[in-house]
Amino acid sequence: MSSPGSVAGSGSQHRRAEHLLARARAGNAEPIGQLLSLYRNYLLVLATTQFDRRLRRRLNPSDLVQEAMLAAHRDFEQFRGDSEGQFLAWLRQILIHCLHRAIETHMKAKMRDVRCEISIENVSAALDRSTARLSDLFVDKAPSPGAPMRQRENAVEFANQLAALKPHYRDVIIMRNLQGLSFDEIAERMDRNSGAVRMLWLRAVEKLRHSAEVRDE
Repeated sequence: MSSPGSVAGSGSQHRRAEHLLARARAGNAEPIGQLLSLYRNYLLVLATTQFDRRLRRRLNPSDLVQEAMLAAHRDFEQFRGDSEGQFLAWLRQILIHCLHRAIETHMKAKMRDVRCEISIENVSAALDRSTARLSDLFVDKAPSPGAPMRQRENAVEFANQLAALKPHYRDVIIMRNLQGLSFDEIAERMDRNSGAVRMLWLRAVEKLRHSAEVRDE
């Protein structure tokens, strides 16, 4: 799914992010909101991968992301990094804390006894795995000196393109490619048969590929 155009597009966002970050770190509060908006889709995809049915009945992933972004805006002075990669890591930590708090708040008491055993480290590890899968979907496998930065850029770019898909296309890609569910498991969640889910996933991948090609033109 990767292409020179998609890398170039993500590079443009990377430069804009670094510019906004430098202005915000210099004490200008105005760019903070613009900076955070660049990563809304990225955080939303990551949050969605961590929601099971029980939590989804009580909280929408977009509400969790909004909470995380408000916290990041409020606490921006606590950010000590100076690069986009460090900023993304900081945002993920905020998302992790918001997710952990949501689990503790919204799960029923009998479930909370089990859920409270989930540590920040375990949630962080799950989120890191989702981030790695997100990056792998949009990068070439051949290693290069700039690979880590390109992975971060392309993960954000992929999240933006994924967010532009219709919800059922977006959901099936998240469940199949990011959560690693089988077609049978996805079929149960989507209340469809396995064959229909497989066809839906193929159409979703094609839609995503077409979106990337159009963006490159």
